[in-house]
Amino acid sequence: MISHTTSKLDRKAKKSYTLSPESVAFLEAVRRKRRAGSISAVLEEILQAVRRENERASVELAVADYYGSLSTEEAKEQAEWGEFALREFPYEDRA
Repeated sequence: MISHTTSKLDRKAKKSYTLSPESVAFLEAVRRKRRAGSISAVLEEILQAVRRENERASVELAVADYYGSLSTEEAKEQAEWGEFALREFPYEDRA
């Protein structure tokens, strides 16, 4: 028996927002250009892109904080490990 129930994560919430005429015109133009089925689909794509960018920036900040917190000796050791890895796994092998 196949279940046709939708998980809470898959359900969409219907919301109403007030937008400027310029924003509505922009969304409609993007919808036409992308041949999207709806403005809601366009908004979902935009929000997903912003979410991914925020996550990427958060990871970059965490990496920068980590390496910024290393002592000179620790940073040197990390660089040596990086050089070792590059020698062991040439670019052709990583592609």
